[in-house]
Amino acid sequence: MATIQVQPRPTPEERHDAPVEVEVDEALTVFVQTIEDWTTPRQEWEFTVHEGTDFGRTNNVEGRLLFVSGSQTSSVAFRLDQLDGATDAQDELVLRFEERDGIAKLVRCSATGLDVELFHILTFT
Repeated sequence: MATIQVQPRPTPEERHDAPVEVEVDEALTVFVQTIEDWTTPRQEWEFTVHEGTDFGRTNNVEGRLLFVSGSQTSSVAFRLDQLDGATDAQDELVLRFEERDGIAKLVRCSATGLDVELFHILTFT
């Protein structure tokens, strides 16, 4: 089981603001790295990981992806364990969520913002 450092959940003052170590499945660390690798060189994009609400539980991590350009701001927040795939396609980042029977939810990130598809039919060739 791998661990990643995340921002702590904003809670009452008995909690400190230092990064928190959370145990996660190895696949989730790959997704985080893919998203970070795609967003880092793009000035308009920011990705952060935060502690979820289930304190002390494995995979208790939430991701927040933010796009800011001029007067436009777009964001998507999700639990990492909802992700089934993160693909860096150079010009766009494709996040695939909750795939079942060839149907998934997608978030496509590009230079102009993000698009959300809540009913995407996957095609396999």
